This record gives sequence, C-alpha cells and structure tokens, in this order.
Amino acid sequence: MDWILFAIFIWLMLAGVPLAVTLGLAGTAVIMFGGLGIMSLPTNVYTGIAKYPLLAIPVFVLAGLILERAGVAASIVRFASSIVGQRRGGLATVAVLVAMVLGGISGSGPADSAAVGAVMVPSMLRAGYPKPFTAALIAAAGSTDILIPPSIALIIYSLLVPQASVPALFAAGMIPGILSGLTLIAVALWLSVRHNFEAGQHAARPPFWRSLKEAFWGLAAPVIILGGMRSGWFTPTEAAVVAAFYGLVVGLVVYRSLSWRDVIDSLAESAEISAVILLVVALASVFAYASNTLGTFDHFAKALVGTDTSEVVVLLGITALLLIAGMFLDAISIYFIFLPLLLPIAAHFNCNLVWFGIIITMNLAIGQFHPPLGVNLMVTCRLSGVSMESTIPWVIWMVIAMSGTMLLVTFVPEIALWLPRVLGYV
Repeated sequence: MDWILFAIFIWLMLAGVPLAVTLGLAGTAVIMFGGLGIMSLPTNVYTGIAKYPLLAIPVFVLAGLILERAGVAASIVRFASSIVGQRRGGLATVAVLVAMVLGGISGSGPADSAAVGAVMVPSMLRAGYPKPFTAALIAAAGSTDILIPPSIALIIYSLLVPQASVPALFAAGMIPGILSGLTLIAVALWLSVRHNFEAGQHAARPPFWRSLKEAFWGLAAPVIILGGMRSGWFTPTEAAVVAAFYGLVVGLVVYRSLSWRDVIDSLAESAEISAVILLVVALASVFAYASNTLGTFDHFAKALVGTDTSEVVVLLGITALLLIAGMFLDAISIYFIFLPLLLPIAAHFNCNLVWFGIIITMNLAIGQFHPPLGVNLMVTCRLSGVSMESTIPWVIWMVIAMSGTMLLVTFVPEIALWLPRVLGYV
C-alpha cells in the first residue's frame, strides 16, 4: 500500500489540488482501501488540532497584525535608520534589521515580509534600488522570522517531536537566526556597493534618541515575550496572549494609532490565516496516520540507514531533499510529510532533536524565498509589482549565502545548542 499512498499524493499534487486537500484525500484513500478503519478519520482530524500548543499560533498571528497596524514597523525603521545612517546599502541593512526585530513578535515569515515590505518597499524604490532586488531582499529577511523566536514553525515541530520543547527550540533558533540575518546584511551591502545602490542620496538621518523613544514599545515586545518565558512567568502559549494584549495597549493607548476598526480587521485577518494553517495541520494528520499505520517511512528509513552511509552524506542528502521540497511546499506541510522519514534517521545517528529541528527549519526558511513558490517572495513581488522570475539574479546570492550559514550550523551543532545548554533547556 505504500506506493498507492504516494501515487495518489503525487497525482493530486500534479493535478493542482490544494496541498491540504491532497494530504487528506491521499490518507483517506489508503485508509479505505487498506481497511485501516474509516471511522478513525474524524478522530484524527480532531486530535490533529486539539493540542494546547497550537493555541499559540492564531494568537501570535493576531499580535503581529495588531503591532503592524499600530505603526510599530515604521517606528523601528526610523530607529534602525538613525543607527545605520545614509550610505550605500543603508536602507537594505535597515530592511533586514527591521525584519529580524519583527521576527521576535509575529512568528510568521509571510506576515513579517508583508509588514516590512509595506514600509520599506516605497523607501527603497525612491532611493534607487531595483524592484526585483528589493523584493528578493525583504523576502529573504522575512525568512529569519521562523528561526528567531517566537516561531510558528518551531511550535509545530515541538508538537510533532515532543522530545524537543518549545523553550529549547526557541533558544536554539536565536543564534542561527541572528547569523542568518547578518549573512543577508553582508550580501546586501556587497550587492549595493557593487551596483552603486543608494549612491548620492542625502536624506537626513533621524535623530537617535527621539527615534529610540518612538521605537521603545516595539523593541520591548520581543524582550517581554522571551523574557517572560525564560523567567517562568508564562508558557509559550500564554506568551502569545500577553503579546496580543500588549499590542492592543501599545496601539490604543500609547501610540493611539489603532482604531477599533483596525482591531476588528486584525481579528478577521488572523482568523483567516490561522484557519489555513490549522486546516493543513488537521488534514495532514490523516496522511500521517495512514503512513504511520502502514510503516511507510520506517521502511524508507531502514533502507537508507541499512546502506551504511556516513552521517555526513546523510545530512547533505537531507539538506538537498528539504531545499528542493521547500521550493514547492510550505513549512508546515514539509514537517508532516518528511518528519516521519527523517526522525528514524536522526535516531539512528543519535542526533540531538533540538539541533535537528533547527537544521530542518533553516532549510524551510530558505524555501520561503526560493523560486518558484517561495511564499515570502510571492508577497514581496506583489508589493513591489514585479514577477518572481525577475528576482532570480538577486535572490540566488541570498540563497547561496543562507545555505552556507545553514551548513555551518549543520556541521557545528554547538552554534544552535550553546544557548539552550546555558539556559538549562537541554
């Protein structure tokens, strides 16, 4: 039955059926034909999403939307500009820095890309940056969002791999996320100098202390979220609620830039985004039940490790597989499809599952801005008014740079594990 499961899955994918429906239909067909118990379907759909950690996802999405509409992104842009100043590559550097800060608030790559793009695209275009470069850079910067905590992707990974706790994963993602951001800044500066972007621009640098005062409430958000979790004041799920409430206070009381109409719109948009994510989770659980019951991935894993292949070759193979998958699938779907195959391999080589989760997530981060279907790149191309194909000469450099950072973390695990060890999570 293994081949039937994948044959149906691939056939539906090629037919253009939405991915969530493809996962659900393929699993349902095998459950029916294999006599695995059709009455297990509603139970699997329900239990797939009836998990306490998943409550954090819609609330983190809501918090990010509220803070974006409150004008937090714009205030952080002014503060970053006051630090970087006016120079070649200055605005490009600001875009990456702002994306990294917002990554500590929203937890969603596409949401981060949309928020940063809405503020930075007009400024970068006025400064003479090409539209394709602008779209590529902001999409790549937004991908750091699923590494820098809080991260929706890491919450999903912890749900599927209970041995890796959410606090441990959040701590492990911090240094790789910052390294990825610094790598993108280096690439952006190199390309800006090489192509003379932003030359001759003489905009006034925003005053530092005033910009810091305006941005304080936005900069404090990730500190409150992560500090509260570290101190034990609240769990990651409760941290999401704190972040949403904090956003309301900042928008309605401090900045007074948020109307109740904006709050209602944020609630509606967060519900829509969360529904899409949770629908994928629910239907993917049917696919996971079918494959686990058949032992499909165990068969593949045993065949792979039975060849006496070295750990280095296997890690490189996993990296190549996930990079290719990331071009076509979203992060959550990749977790559900590939983790049943990858976890037995990780167990065979005694891999630390927290570090393993960061490696997988770094691959998925690259997939978020890699053509042809990078979700972040879709968002920024729409904001910039360019085709995805036009970004390839620029985005390829960012893919290469982040791939190098990912390989560094792959072969030097302590880069990811040092902070959770210090904090006592692993």
